Amino acid sequence: MIRIAPSILSADFLDLAEEIRSIESSGADIVHLDIMDGNFVPNITFGPMIVKQIRGLTKLPFDAHLMVNEPLKFAEDFVKAGADMITVHAETEKHLHRSLQYIRSLGVKAGISVNPHTPVDFLKYVGDICDLFLVMSVNPGFGGQKYIESATEKIKEVYNIRKELGFNYDISVDGGVNDKTLSKVVEAGADIVIMGSHFFGKPRSERKALVESVKKV
Repeated sequence: MIRIAPSILSADFLDLAEEIRSIESSGADIVHLDIMDGNFVPNITFGPMIVKQIRGLTKLPFDAHLMVNEPLKFAEDFVKAGADMITVHAETEKHLHRSLQYIRSLGVKAGISVNPHTPVDFLKYVGDICDLFLVMSVNPGFGGQKYIESATEKIKEVYNIRKELGFNYDISVDGGVNDKTLSKVVEAGADIVIMGSHFFGKPRSERKALVESVKKV
């Protein structure tokens, strides 16, 4: 069954506590944390302090998606704040295998993300120590963007590498996932869909029904 990871990038930060609670009460599975530094991507979001403050609001796992340069400088801070997984961009890492080993040494899961233009052949060499592979289906930095169609083939490629080499990572997709694009993402092999505006754009009273409908696809 597909798992759902609402991204709080699209949440109402004036009422963030209730927004976080609504993720769990809706039946969603993961809290996705978009961490941006205004350098690797053209936006700035939040840091470990916010993660620490919201950690006690839910028992759901936190995936800290570090869209930052030199993510390993910040990884331990996010783990101490309560992250259960650290996802870094392949584009930022000269020694990706070593980076994944370091993240795992912190006692959390290690994820890799790639921008829409980045090939995924390298996954054959690090897939054995990767817990999650995140395919960006929009250019990272802002919510509410349109799904890039070429991402579908990339999801299939990541799925085939996993199958052929016997890897165990989950496949996650981030960007433009909604009623129109969900089926193609799931059919291509995704295990987790990240939803920002499609989830938080719904009234809280309707989010449980949304999650239930997504899990039926």
